[in-house]
Amino acid sequence: MPAFSSAFAFLARAARPLLPLAALLATACGTPEPDQPETMVNLATVQSGPRIQAEELEGAIARQPRNASLYARRAAFRLDAGQLEPALRDVNEALNLDDTKGEFYFIRARALRLQGKLQSALAAADVASRRGYASAELNLLVGETHLAAREYQTAIDYLDRALQQEPDHTAALFYKGMAYVGLQDTTQALDYLRASLARDPRQPETLHQLAFLSNAYRQPANAAVYAARGLKVAPTFGPLWYDYGRQFELQNQPDSAVRIYTRAVQLDTTFYRADYRLGLASYKARRYAEVVPHLQRALRRSPRLAGARQMLAESFESLGRYPEAAAQYRLLVQENPGNRHWTYKAWKVGNRARGIIVNETPVSRPAVEAVEPISTQRPLSGF
Repeated sequence: MPAFSSAFAFLARAARPLLPLAALLATACGTPEPDQPETMVNLATVQSGPRIQAEELEGAIARQPRNASLYARRAAFRLDAGQLEPALRDVNEALNLDDTKGEFYFIRARALRLQGKLQSALAAADVASRRGYASAELNLLVGETHLAAREYQTAIDYLDRALQQEPDHTAALFYKGMAYVGLQDTTQALDYLRASLARDPRQPETLHQLAFLSNAYRQPANAAVYAARGLKVAPTFGPLWYDYGRQFELQNQPDSAVRIYTRAVQLDTTFYRADYRLGLASYKARRYAEVVPHLQRALRRSPRLAGARQMLAESFESLGRYPEAAAQYRLLVQENPGNRHWTYKAWKVGNRARGIIVNETPVSRPAVEAVEPISTQRPLSGF
């Protein structure tokens, strides 16, 4: 799956174990922790910041250009600063100088995972393991990467290994919960997400996932509690505003829901579910001009979002924007081969776009069903 956007970034906040800097990094899919030989360092306590720390290594590298550990350390700092390409160059240089260190391959695996290169990340992690590198963070990285690839049971196997090493590992519990979401085992999913929350009660992503699942299973009162808790901690976190709005919609308060969905979109334009809900509300109210921007954004993030392309096509048609409507109907034909209704609509509206009026015999159209698909991924977002 594409990276979990906020769920993926969650690891940067949730998993901050103190690691020997022989590992030269930390959290498997999030913010790396720097390391120094025989030193325990928590990056959260370092005030200068990873970018400055990386720059401070320039002189040391200039003096010792054959010191592989210096390149690896700078790679870890650069990962923490979000400088993925420079970090990958550094760790590759470290491996050119010394390819025996498993922790160097671990750094490479983290960089590749952050770039979304799942199979390459797994290959590098495998080499790290074969080179003797063993840690909960390595198992966490491999588990989360399999989760991103929708290989849920394999993900659970590696996350279990991480939890055997560190039973209270917040991020491992979180991702194991998300793997059970993928397996549609709601009971287990909620158990592990709650266990993760118990160890980090102020984690917005965990509160979002619990609120989202509660709404998905028609438990808006529970969702409201989780969303409200999350918004106290992270008042600008768009997904939590979506969760808060969704519980109003489920309790038949659509005006309140629309107001809050609008707030969610203002805070996070990548969170397609809020746009989808706003587009759906406008479509039902026949405000077709308002439908278009919301559903265009939603479909860019989730091209197969149920009912969205149908609503967008019909909104373009209602607005007399026939070329754009025809393009959407043609996409519906591609997505639903053999569907006579969409084939007819693509033909008819395509002719209208060319100025040809065709037989307007009514054809029944499929009803749009508002759904709340449950997924363990958010496209680069959304969950």
